[in-house]
Amino acid sequence: MDINWLVVLGAAVIPTITGMIWYNPKVMGTLWMNESGMTEEKIQGGNMPLIFGISFVMAFLLAVEMNFVVVHQNHFYSILMGEPGIMEPGSEMYLFAQDFMEKYGRNFRTFKHGLFHGIVAGILFALPILATNALFERRSFKYIAVNAGYWILTIGLMGGVICQWA
Repeated sequence: MDINWLVVLGAAVIPTITGMIWYNPKVMGTLWMNESGMTEEKIQGGNMPLIFGISFVMAFLLAVEMNFVVVHQNHFYSILMGEPGIMEPGSEMYLFAQDFMEKYGRNFRTFKHGLFHGIVAGILFALPILATNALFERRSFKYIAVNAGYWILTIGLMGGVICQWA
């Protein structure tokens, strides 16, 4: 199981790019500001280098996890990890793993497939977390829809990039 760290780093930039578009006032930004109570003054008063720096670290962690969600070949190794000989070149188990990956190692490794799994992950992970927090914060449905929509799209794109190129 290899992780292409350059692709993971690239995927970690996706939330910033989609955020710049999604939260632009001409897209969802004005609605988000109204529903969240955000003002231009609050935005200008934030420590933007710190906010973007920590956001990138969080996006990197998400990209690492998405590698395991969208690249099915990782599961092959996780199932066999405890098998004797799996890491010993020339052993029967090692040769089995090499043969399997040679035959099936690129199956389901497309942008479309990763996008699908990313969207599903966004719906099944991000939406419930964001909606639960928003309900306890007494936020509106619009607030939930704007933020969950952003994360569903973003995680979908991250999954597509990782699945295609990792």
